[in-house]
Amino acid sequence: MFRSAALKLTVWYLSLIMGLCIIFSVALYHVSERQLSNDAGAQVSYYRGFLSPYDVENYSTLRTRQLDTDRDRLKGNLVGLNLFVLATGGIASYALARRTLEPIEEALEKQKRFAADASHELRTPLAAMQTEIEVALRGAKLSKGEAVNQLKSNLEEVAKLRDLSDGLLQLASQDGKDLSQEIIRLDKAAGKAVERLAKAAAAKKIKIINKISPVSTPGDEVSLSDLAAILLDNAIKYSPSGSNITVVTGKRSKRALLEIKDEGQGIKASELPHIFERFYRADQSRNKDEASGYGLGLALARKIVDAHQGYIEVKSEEDKGSTFSIYLPL
Repeated sequence: MFRSAALKLTVWYLSLIMGLCIIFSVALYHVSERQLSNDAGAQVSYYRGFLSPYDVENYSTLRTRQLDTDRDRLKGNLVGLNLFVLATGGIASYALARRTLEPIEEALEKQKRFAADASHELRTPLAAMQTEIEVALRGAKLSKGEAVNQLKSNLEEVAKLRDLSDGLLQLASQDGKDLSQEIIRLDKAAGKAVERLAKAAAAKKIKIINKISPVSTPGDEVSLSDLAAILLDNAIKYSPSGSNITVVTGKRSKRALLEIKDEGQGIKASELPHIFERFYRADQSRNKDEASGYGLGLALARKIVDAHQGYIEVKSEEDKGSTFSIYLPL
């Protein structure tokens, strides 16, 4: 589809280029031919005062032949120029067409991959619910205890679907979202995230160490609080019981800094380039707690950082922990 579109664009680009080139060539030919004719006439008139009529007639004939030769040479040069423009313009037009369509092609490919990944993730809990319900219906008798367990299991799958839909909606809401450009306190946004996840950290006996210093940045406080919460939630999920998580805000490298450091399992170097991709999850076999999730959190975090004209750095060592550093404008 895109190859065909590129060829059509190439034809349009080349038609425009050749149309302009032909118009320019015709105009150049007429101007040059008129100048050549005027020069030839001026030369014949000049020698008419010095030569005999016979010699003037011979010179005029010779000059006419030379003028015809100059016209043919001019036509040949212009035709050669147009053929050169046709060849180079065709190559350049195709390259330009491919470059024009490349972002659209990439966006469509991402959309297809996203739809496939989302449908796969949605199918898993739905299939589990369907199987459990079918097994329960086949049973001759279903005790109250079994029914309660069945409903609890179904509720767990529904919660998974809700979490997935919430993540998808958050990702969608970030696309084209107009962020307020108010000056907000990044430390306060981070503090709200710490409050939201304090119970989750306490449940795993994880201590959150606050190294929050006042710092301001232009942006949306709710989005930045969500950003801090996503990173803090990940740190809690992948950290062992009794470990520490450090939350830092302040200034570094002439930027506002939000940094979250954990003492968890870390990330493989081969996985680091992919952790911000939608639905990407690191090797679950290394995670004894089998942290739940759909791989949407870090993709959403990257979108929030990009929307605030910032960038994110990740440093991680296996079995030693990870450090996520977000740099935003002051």
